Amino acid sequence: MNDAEAYVDATAALLALPLAPEHRPGVLRYFGLAAEMAALVNGLPLATHDEPAEAFAPIAPGDLA
Repeated sequence: MNDAEAYVDATAALLALPLAPEHRPGVLRYFGLAAEMAALVNGLPLATHDEPAEAFAPIAPGDLA
């Protein structure tokens, strides 16, 4: 068992979230994908003047025109 598997199992137990055996591979696959995306974001250099956006306002795909 690797760290991701141990984390998923421990978190599911902590949240009392039943994780069906047939769903576990998909959960682990998504968890790995999320970790890859986080590594990309964490790899970006930030300067002291960089700040997060003030607000996020989602729009529908059709509103891009």
